[in-house]
Amino acid sequence: MTPIYAMGVAVSTEPQPSTQRSATVPDPQLDAPPEQPAPRTPPPGVQQPGPAAPPPLPQHKIRPTRLSGLWFAVVFFAVVLLFLLIFVLQNGRAVDISYLGMHGHLPLGVALLFAAVCGVLLTILAGAARISQLHAVARRHRRADARRTAAPTSAPADPVR
Repeated sequence: MTPIYAMGVAVSTEPQPSTQRSATVPDPQLDAPPEQPAPRTPPPGVQQPGPAAPPPLPQHKIRPTRLSGLWFAVVFFAVVLLFLLIFVLQNGRAVDISYLGMHGHLPLGVALLFAAVCGVLLTILAGAARISQLHAVARRHRRADARRTAAPTSAPADPVR
């Protein structure tokens, strides 16, 4: 039978054996000291947890090298050059170019590629000028620091008495 729950407590409708002791007949099970419970054995087919497995070995991390960076750069620029070649070949129609009084005819793709290269060169020129400024400032600071450390102290040292 299923138990009936009354106020959160399970109540069974089956008759329960009496737990009261009889005064005339001693019960050896109740008078005996409590025994330690036997270790539980798992049912068949269930593995017992064995000793803890050793921790996994640390994974070796391979740091990137300059050569791997070079390989990546070569592949990247090969793809960029392939796209540029496709661009030049698809824009082969000749256009008139005029610059500072000079006139000429170039394929459209070549003219646009030439303009892009000139823009990159101007950017490199501006970056090189800024780097040279930073080098000059750093050189002045190094020289000033060297002069400060090389100058003797103006206060005489106290002799040890």
